Amino acid sequence: AMGGLTDPRVTYWEPAKWIARLRATMTGGGPVLLRTNMGAGHGGASGRFNRLDEVAIAYAFALWAVGLTEKGEV
Repeated sequence: AMGGLTDPRVTYWEPAKWIARLRATMTGGGPVLLRTNMGAGHGGASGRFNRLDEVAIAYAFALWAVGLTEKGEV
């Protein structure tokens, strides 16, 4: 779950509550990630390269979660 600290629509604690609920109710385990961008709002990071950085982080986690990277690489 990714959220922005200054998001007026989905406040930063909503993704945190969702992740906490997932961790409490998941029976199969699995990786769960919470990332709060301290400089982003509802649309994510502003600027082309900052947005691409967020996309790269999401892809890196997805690849790691399905086992396509080494555990220490991400």
